[in-house]
Amino acid sequence: MSVVTDEFEQSTQHIRDVLDNKKMAPLQILVVMICFALNMIDGMDVVLMSYAAPVLAVEWSIEPAVLGAVFSAALVGMTAGCLVIAPYADVIGRRKMILLAVTTIGTGMLFSAWSVSLTQLVIARVVTGLGVGAILASMATMTSEFASKQRRNLCVSFLQAGYPIGAVITGFASAWLIPEFGWRMMFEVCGLITLCMLPVVYFLMPESPEFLLKKQPANALQKINKTLASLNAQVLCSLPASQGEVSKTSVKALFREGRTRPTLLLWAGVFFGFFTLYFVISWIPKIAVDAGLPLEKGIFAGAAYNMGSFVGSIFLGWISARFGLQRMIFLFFVLAAITLIIFGNVSMSVSLILLTAFVLGITLNGGFNGFWPTSARLYPTHIRATGVGWAVGAGRAGAVMGPLVGGYLLQSGAGLAVTFWVFAIPVLLAGTVTLFIRDADFAN
Repeated sequence: MSVVTDEFEQSTQHIRDVLDNKKMAPLQILVVMICFALNMIDGMDVVLMSYAAPVLAVEWSIEPAVLGAVFSAALVGMTAGCLVIAPYADVIGRRKMILLAVTTIGTGMLFSAWSVSLTQLVIARVVTGLGVGAILASMATMTSEFASKQRRNLCVSFLQAGYPIGAVITGFASAWLIPEFGWRMMFEVCGLITLCMLPVVYFLMPESPEFLLKKQPANALQKINKTLASLNAQVLCSLPASQGEVSKTSVKALFREGRTRPTLLLWAGVFFGFFTLYFVISWIPKIAVDAGLPLEKGIFAGAAYNMGSFVGSIFLGWISARFGLQRMIFLFFVLAAITLIIFGNVSMSVSLILLTAFVLGITLNGGFNGFWPTSARLYPTHIRATGVGWAVGAGRAGAVMGPLVGGYLLQSGAGLAVTFWVFAIPVLLAGTVTLFIRDADFAN
């Protein structure tokens, strides 16, 4: 091993040792909490369309199939954001990407509120989706790189739990505000809240020290040492010589050094999971309203699902430390498939509908969020954002197809029973392929 390589690996190991301490320092907790808050706001921004859908469908006389296209507009933007924009976090930095994405999301939400035609609304939702797709990989990567080794799965799962909490808050707010003030006001409020996170990220969130060491942008040493000092750790005297990493992102790196099989398995699992997940997220409030529930009760069904998602995400992060992440994802998905079949085939009272939606959130969303600690662990630092971004992006095709297929099935008269049987199958497939990702495949 050369002296240059030895110095570089010593510096990398020093940073990793500091961050891997069993007790996380306040700065590490702060970064995780900021990412949690950002993901919570993402939950508000993405699911608001499903809460506004019953009112929007009546106001603009939109058929279910067309409404499915509106749902999928943001998902098309998310796919492009994940595949095209998110990987550049491995070039410009996670912090800069988060700032760019937050600006894009907030702008898209405001333009959604001001749309006066279906075309304008679809474009605004695509813009919002671009930002959401770009930010997810950076949040998961930042959380993974700042969390201690012992708490990494839990922290990344906790990050993802922010999404359903934001959705729950939006659900309760929508149940009160939309009937009184209309759907546009909710989009304006969510857009402004999103933009308010810009100064929080700018002033309080540091760049990942592992990224700074790998890429060595301007003032990298100063920024690394500021973070190390905040962690009460020994600072670096100088930066080791760069290892000559390419300055552009490369998807090919995801298939090198034995990563081809786990990468393809991960992509398949995310695709199948997204297919059902976004059908459920998009259509539960509308299905509940069509079943005869008042608007506010339909919105509460969505809120109950998302509250279950929060519980499931935290529970999966905790229990996976004992029984293994892949096995727990599989178990959660099996239970989710059973719950889907019950939801679509059993006539239930309002209270049972809400309870079933809650259990579905625990099992389906909780299991699905296990993909993010899985993807963050599969890839080394210099391609981590690319790996997470492409996992999300490759699976987004399922997210786009799910609401569209659900809309056509419901409009064709297939009925809830057949529809939910159809959407239970991809869940089982997602859990099955995840079992074949082995511990030896992980980079850390």
